[in-house]
Amino acid sequence: MHVPTDTSLSTLAREAGTRLLEAQRRLVTAESCTGGWIAKVCTDIAGSSEWFDCGFVCYSNAAKIRDLGVSEKLLESDGAVSDTVVRAMAEGAIARTAANVALAVSGIAGPGGAVPGKPIGTVWFALAYKQEDRLECQGHLIQFDGDRDAVRRQAVEYALNLLRALPPAL
Repeated sequence: MHVPTDTSLSTLAREAGTRLLEAQRRLVTAESCTGGWIAKVCTDIAGSSEWFDCGFVCYSNAAKIRDLGVSEKLLESDGAVSDTVVRAMAEGAIARTAANVALAVSGIAGPGGAVPGKPIGTVWFALAYKQEDRLECQGHLIQFDGDRDAVRRQAVEYALNLLRALPPAL
C-alpha cells in the first residue's frame, strides 16, 4: 500500500496549481472526509490565491444541504458517500463562488462508518469544471486501503491528481 507523504502531497499541489494557473482557472473545494486537507495543501503554496478561490468543509449532511445546496432527498436516497451527492457538492460549490473548477470528496475513512456496500476506504470524488457554456462533471469511485490517516492521505493524493489531469480550458 502506498501512503503519500506531506512532501509528495505538496509537490502534487504545486503541479495542480501550475496547471490551473496556466489554464486561467480558479479552484473551489467541497470536502467531507478529507476535512479541508485538499484546501490546506493548496493554500500552503505561496501565490495560490491566483488560482485557489475557497474551500467548503461540509462534514455533516446538514452542512452539505445548507452550504452547497445538496438536496436532502438525495442524501436520504443515495447517502452522502455516493456519485450523485459528490456531483451535487461540486456543482453547488461552483454555483456559490467565482471558481470555474470544483473538486468534491466524500467517503468513509474509518475506523467506523462502514455500511453494506460501502466499506471503510470507499471514497467518491467529483471534478466539475466550466467548459465554454456548459458545466462538465465527472464522478470517480475509489476503494483505498489502510487506516483513517492512510485513506485520507490517499484521497488527497487522488484529488490532486484529478486536478493535474484536468483538460485544458477552451
